[in-house]
Amino acid sequence: MSDQPRPRASLRTAVVWEVLKDALDRQVKAAGRDALDVLDTGGGTGNFAVPVARLGHRVTVVDPSPNALFALERRAAEAGVADRVRGVQGDILGLFDVVERGGFDAVLCHGVLEYVDEPAEGVRNAVAALRPSGALSLLAAGVGGAVLARALAGHFTEARQALTDPAGRWGEGDPVPRRFTAEQLSELVSGAGLEVGAVHGVRVFADLVPGVLVDTEPGAVDALLKLEAAAAELPAFHSVATQLHVLGDRRP
Repeated sequence: MSDQPRPRASLRTAVVWEVLKDALDRQVKAAGRDALDVLDTGGGTGNFAVPVARLGHRVTVVDPSPNALFALERRAAEAGVADRVRGVQGDILGLFDVVERGGFDAVLCHGVLEYVDEPAEGVRNAVAALRPSGALSLLAAGVGGAVLARALAGHFTEARQALTDPAGRWGEGDPVPRRFTAEQLSELVSGAGLEVGAVHGVRVFADLVPGVLVDTEPGAVDALLKLEAAAAELPAFHSVATQLHVLGDRRP
């Protein structure tokens, strides 16, 4: 089974994947080794872990769900990278019960901070898992994207609630416990001792464009991917992105 993303799925991951791949390439040059040790906290079924392993890196996935880890094992085997992917049951707040401190060249923390009680502690643990010149890839839900989505759906009271709520939630039925601004995520990264290397808005337009347009209009997917990539680094679009991606570097 191929791990190449389907066209619609690629709209959700393409920007992060390109940024992450470039960051790993830089880590390879800095470390002087072809294969890195990568930690994927909350990596689930391997959406990023398996493609990273296919680049030749060794990936440890820490996730609290045994079902997700079982699916990860199967997916890694089907992709031919079972020898480079290891799944461990655990979570980021208890990270060092299952992995060693300072043992990784890169740490992925994608879709985790929204669900933990202490996001700052989670980031500190991710940083503590890095080697002296390691890199952190942090991806979390953005407040502005939720506000815009609720407003465009006609839920104006919920949009205002998300805008003013300290956790960025639009109401009791909101399935996401917490959302962030780009500034908040950057402060978490710098507060944990890393230098913020880059901030990207993710899914700026992809969640707003009608699916029928993307699926039926010739060339729409490629054009939308290029638009997402062009807008990702522009601060003006960070405030309306569904997700925010921050890269942090641990300098020696």
